[in-house]
Amino acid sequence: MSSQKTTTGLPTLPKSMIWMINFGFLGVQTAFTLQSSQMSRIFQTIGADPNNLGWFFLLPPLAGLIVQPIVGAYSDRTWAPKLGGRRLPYLLLGTIVAVIVMILLPNSGSFGFGYGSLAALWFGAITVAFLDLSSNVAMQPFKMMVGDMVNDDQKSYAYGIQSFLSNTGAVLAAIFPFLFTFLGVANTAKKGVVPQSVVVAFYVGAALLVITSLFTMLKVKEYDPATYALYHGIEEADNQKGESWLTLLKHAPKAFWTVTLVQFFCWFAFQYLWTYSAGAIAQNVWHTTNATSAAYQAAGNWYGVLAAVQSIAAVVWSYVLAKVPNQYHKLGYGSSLLIGAAGFASIFFVHNQYVLILSYALVGIAWAGMNTYPLTIVTNALTGKHMGTYLGLFNGSICLPQIVASLASFALFPMLGGSQVNMFLLAGIVMLLGALSVTTIKETYVK
Repeated sequence: MSSQKTTTGLPTLPKSMIWMINFGFLGVQTAFTLQSSQMSRIFQTIGADPNNLGWFFLLPPLAGLIVQPIVGAYSDRTWAPKLGGRRLPYLLLGTIVAVIVMILLPNSGSFGFGYGSLAALWFGAITVAFLDLSSNVAMQPFKMMVGDMVNDDQKSYAYGIQSFLSNTGAVLAAIFPFLFTFLGVANTAKKGVVPQSVVVAFYVGAALLVITSLFTMLKVKEYDPATYALYHGIEEADNQKGESWLTLLKHAPKAFWTVTLVQFFCWFAFQYLWTYSAGAIAQNVWHTTNATSAAYQAAGNWYGVLAAVQSIAAVVWSYVLAKVPNQYHKLGYGSSLLIGAAGFASIFFVHNQYVLILSYALVGIAWAGMNTYPLTIVTNALTGKHMGTYLGLFNGSICLPQIVASLASFALFPMLGGSQVNMFLLAGIVMLLGALSVTTIKETYVK
């Protein structure tokens, strides 16, 4: 690779290599989407109070907030060629644990704990925590490898492809319960037990995670420490020195903080999408709040379809964004979020299941922008020193707003009438603030 044309120190990679660097993200996002789209349904099925859903949705961002900076810091100083290099050993570990937990989570109501029992809810909560811990360990290497190996001119394309594969995995995960129901797998079960359509979806998702992660692990050869230092214009010892997180944050580029502001509003809104979609659709379209009813389970399946619509829209839009020149990043970012804000707010007004297709397509456009631009802008502003640690810390801009949103829901949910539908109007306003805050970003590039 060193003989290839170079830009800003890093070689220009073949597009096939960029695809392989990102390919395992397909499986990782399948796991995340199964968790995010089915978690509310699973917990309400086993007896969770809707007003307490925020507690369960605190677990994933807490896991990410803790795990990703640790993975980043340790992988910056890791070199294990027999296990793949710097980042890939962590992908291997995360994949193994995630597969085990994906088999356990949908069976939370199948061990005889009883409907609404603390044992059932604690089992579900613990498995969700482990799923998110392991998924975060598996996810972070892909973000880091793009920062490690892809030059500035190709980075927008690389993160666009990552978004494309991420959303393709999300499409598959979202339609699995609906598809398996169509194929004859039971979509209802006795009270307190998760339907087999959801259980089988998690099993298939686990298999997909293994297959796609293996592609990346077998096809990608990471740069050794000396080559990495040469391409990034730093000393080999730079990433061996331990720096405190506070010191790194103090010296973070301005783009790190302005993008973090945008991220706060975006992920706050999406936390409510994942928490309240199934219940809001059941309430507005199927006119039920009974989580044990066939109507509610039908709404849960339809949310899976809508999550697939969201992801398909994101797949298409992320491919469009990958073609946007560097000088128009802010325009693409801000307009994507503005369109998404309209999608969020529209869910409050819609009572027809098919009109919701448009609402979730608009939300998908915002999702594409959120997955393409933040890492592109931030990694372009970083020098290559402590790349993994910085990206792990930047994950706080994803996790903290979700934590704040979940905690705030305990006050906001009853304040807004105890209605899951009303939370979407609030989410639309918050996403609008995210679109407006894009104007605070000033992009910089390390040459």
